Amino acid sequence: MDFLNLQKPTNAALATGKMLIAEPFLADPNFARSVILLCEHGEEGSVGFVLNRSTELTLGDLLPELYTPLLKVFQGGPVQLDTLHMLHRTPSTFGGNEVFPGVFWGGSYEALQEAILNNEYQPIDLRLFVGYAGWSPGQLDKELKEGAWIVTDLSEDILFETDIENIWKEAIKALGDKYAYLANLPLNPQMN
Repeated sequence: MDFLNLQKPTNAALATGKMLIAEPFLADPNFARSVILLCEHGEEGSVGFVLNRSTELTLGDLLPELYTPLLKVFQGGPVQLDTLHMLHRTPSTFGGNEVFPGVFWGGSYEALQEAILNNEYQPIDLRLFVGYAGWSPGQLDKELKEGAWIVTDLSEDILFETDIENIWKEAIKALGDKYAYLANLPLNPQMN
């Protein structure tokens, strides 16, 4: 299904820093109604993080010495669930690789530990993930041709949104009036 046969936005080229929005009826439970920040896309494959899958975890659950209930950990995707990743807006504190102007992936966990111990961080500028979404070479391009995703520019408002239940709807609405009605479609069209 090609996003209900709508013409896709003109900026639909896959690239690092783009946002992937799942088509309304994508059945894969790992990606249904998901919004993903693409952090790497190249000949060796693609890596991204699902922005709207919460967990019950906090950083303190994973690293008890860094107890902080303010830092929730999100489900970044189904690959390597034993890994911890961070997206942030403070490269001077954490380092990392810029994936979008002002948004960085990775960095120093020692710096994160020190920032937490000294209360020198803003939770709104930091997102932690267990696991990631990954695609082998050509796999994401194929899924895009099949209509599973729409590719658009990243919105930092969506990336660091705290109301994660509405991220997919807000991402759809941000595509413009032509797409806004999709935000209200049921996950299963037979339930309409």
